[in-house]
Amino acid sequence: MTDARRPLIAGNWKMNGSATFATELAQGVSVGAPGVLAELLVCPPSVLIPTVAAALNEGVALGGQDCHAAESGAHTGENSAEMLKDAGCGYVIVGHSERRTDHGETNEHVCAKAEAAHRAGLCAVICIGETDADRDTGKTLDVISAQLAGSVPAASNAANMVIAYEPVWAIGTGRTPTNDDVQEVHAHIRAVVKASRGDAAAAGVRLLYGGSMKPENAEGLLALADVDGGLIGGASLKAADFLAIAASCP
Repeated sequence: MTDARRPLIAGNWKMNGSATFATELAQGVSVGAPGVLAELLVCPPSVLIPTVAAALNEGVALGGQDCHAAESGAHTGENSAEMLKDAGCGYVIVGHSERRTDHGETNEHVCAKAEAAHRAGLCAVICIGETDADRDTGKTLDVISAQLAGSVPAASNAANMVIAYEPVWAIGTGRTPTNDDVQEVHAHIRAVVKASRGDAAAAGVRLLYGGSMKPENAEGLLALADVDGGLIGGASLKAADFLAIAASCP
């Protein structure tokens, strides 16, 4: 992490919470926000976005967990990027490993959603990451390169894009990457961005680590040169844990 990139700690609440839970959690994060240097972002389920928007203070950003590529239309159950923007969001997660796995989303789907985010004026948190089979056969960096090439729109830059690295093999499996493993992949991501978009984009884009970051391991991960924050799952459901991770940013 460098002084040029403000750390971003993003909470993905996934399919969790009620109106009461969301209000209390958003208020808890808001109370602690003035004490941390990192930018804080919370991404609740879509039905809870208005509730969370009303409970947050201006020091915490709001985001969606997914969006449809189209602006409107006959897409039952979906939310457009424009709808998220209108509801108060500044960010949207696209290409999360659970979307890629559970819904069969391809790099092309992810790219279209990221383009929709840009169209609506949202910052796209573009998720990439390899499976255990990819890791075990030594294909990690090749897979990462292919996902970057296919998932990141041509118009993406350091202002409208964040890249989140999720080693799928390390989420909920008991397997844990070393800090050296994480830094290797993040450095590779930055090198790919530099080759495709130039020095300024590579120097400015924030790269988040999304492999089960928690208060116990956050300090070491956030100290890595090319880790600029975290995409937090389970630990984002407790304000104290979420804020502790944010407080670990150097």
